[in-house]
Amino acid sequence: MNRRICHHHLVGLLFVFAFLSCSPSGPEWGKRNAELIEKYGLTVRQLIDVSDTKISAMLGDGRVSSFDSIGDFSLQPGVTGKLLWGKGAMLAELRLDPEAVIPEKTIESDLFVFLIDGAATIQINGNSMTMTSKKREAPTGIHNGTPRIDFVYLEKGSKYSIQSGSEGAKVFEVCSPLRLDYLQLAGIENLPSDISDIENPLSPNLEPNKIYDLYDIQLTELASGAHARLISGRNMLLSFISMDPDSKFGHHIHPEEQIMFVLRGAVDEILLDETKRMEAHDAVRIPGNFVHGANIGSSGADALDIFWPSRPDYSQKASESMSRFREFIPEDATLELVIDGKKTKPELFFSEGPKWMNGKLYFSNMYFDKDYNGDPKKSSTVVMNPDGSYRNIAQGQMQTNGLYPYKNGNLIVCDMMGHRVVEMNTNGQVLRVLADRYEGKPIDGPNDIITDTKGGFYFTDPQFTMEAEKFQPGRAVYYVSPKGEISRITKPNEFAMPNGILLSPDGKTLYINNCFDKEEWYPVKSEKDNYIWAYDVQADGSISNGRQFAKVHLTEDVLERGGRSSGADGMAIDKEGNIYVATYYGVQIFDKTGKFVGMINMPSFPVSLCFGDEDMKTLYIVSYSKVFKIRTNKEGYVNYL
Repeated sequence: MNRRICHHHLVGLLFVFAFLSCSPSGPEWGKRNAELIEKYGLTVRQLIDVSDTKISAMLGDGRVSSFDSIGDFSLQPGVTGKLLWGKGAMLAELRLDPEAVIPEKTIESDLFVFLIDGAATIQINGNSMTMTSKKREAPTGIHNGTPRIDFVYLEKGSKYSIQSGSEGAKVFEVCSPLRLDYLQLAGIENLPSDISDIENPLSPNLEPNKIYDLYDIQLTELASGAHARLISGRNMLLSFISMDPDSKFGHHIHPEEQIMFVLRGAVDEILLDETKRMEAHDAVRIPGNFVHGANIGSSGADALDIFWPSRPDYSQKASESMSRFREFIPEDATLELVIDGKKTKPELFFSEGPKWMNGKLYFSNMYFDKDYNGDPKKSSTVVMNPDGSYRNIAQGQMQTNGLYPYKNGNLIVCDMMGHRVVEMNTNGQVLRVLADRYEGKPIDGPNDIITDTKGGFYFTDPQFTMEAEKFQPGRAVYYVSPKGEISRITKPNEFAMPNGILLSPDGKTLYINNCFDKEEWYPVKSEKDNYIWAYDVQADGSISNGRQFAKVHLTEDVLERGGRSSGADGMAIDKEGNIYVATYYGVQIFDKTGKFVGMINMPSFPVSLCFGDEDMKTLYIVSYSKVFKIRTNKEGYVNYL
């Protein structure tokens, strides 16, 4: 690779280039690669529509390199960056000072622009649009924040410029073919006048010139323990992949070149018959048909894989995954804000336990401070009309949590701080206490509740109450028979935090989720981890044959600290037995076999949800002070006694 020094600040960059370019030549690793292909019974496929770009890859074949050690280049005043490139695709990290501008230019490549940090205004062919980025914020009793990464796909020949906001911005650009102007800035000599593109491009899976939120792209299962948000252009495919803790991916090959850039966690990447440790901001280029695999660390790993040319097999997987999701959520369905309880009265704080009954939505309005200290005197129970108007039916009496339709058009209610389950009418009057003691001692904090067809009911008690000393020996799930006899159906602390609970429409299966687990700050650890568990229901209401039903996806902050807290809270079920669960990550949907279907991304993390409307095909989702709704293709199930 010929080099020339354009500016003095390129010296460090070129030194790294020289280091990274010292990779084995084809014959040196090719023989061993062929032996491993035969050893593992792998099938070689060749690409027939890709011509040589005549550009040497910056990254050596199968060499792990630190992105942070690469020197910066200056794009222009106020804009600096780093570059990685292979034979056909390039990744640029650009850092923009406050109000910095990248002037308009006609791009000679297909280009993805991701706003990783900050805010920016982007102009595409003269049209101005705003882009934002937000980090995930840890939830408190009064606030939470879900992440957002805006991005856009630009076709070759588009005119593009961008200006950062008052706080500056960080942008990822991914392009193919390689950008000659960037290679020139990097000091590469003897460049061709243009770089050939692939002969038979594929159709992109999203619209050009449209702003997307990366978290709205559905997760596609690529292998057991690996889900990815797949974004394909004409000639490259981007895979934002999340790999489960301790997952393993055996030796495999594919004909496309791959640049792997680790975003979070640790990967022991298998390259031929060697294993190289990769951590955040490490990168490797894997040539086509190069034998590789991976073992993932204990906190999992997230990575950006850039495939050139685009992978038709992954595009097919993404299409199938989206088609499956559309069986549940229509393409034209949008998340609608019904109530913003900080702008209307009565004020909403921490909404919980929504249930649809007699054409109205009932839910709890729980008061918490930032440390989750409750106050029944500031809490209420709310009824909402279909038009979004709402009022308190009970106020200052108790801090209700889970609700469910009960007999005679009443509600069965978890009075969490009052250590009891009660029957309440729709005027907010408590008619009777249904459960308040077990084995002569008060129950602690009933949280979520579900009735069976016989008139009995189940409730979870995660002991989420203000008393330092609890009445019962541990967190548990209880059953109250139609005769009022209460029994504990799980062992104390069998679940670290049992929360949401459901019955299948046929009443034969009970589902329990686990909200927190494996956290240093939480007093209980269990073997339930981030799963929804299923149990067979016996004639007397007891349960047996406990088994993992669905694995709930975890957020990156939980994984990073080694926890298993999904934030799984309220759940809903449709008449087919598919389950919808509110989690830190969003509303996660699982089919009746427990297979992950997809996710409804939310602007704030959902707390609970239910089906409603006349046809029972609308999901109502509560999140702190807000109530949202979204249409579905499924009819929800509620056991109306």
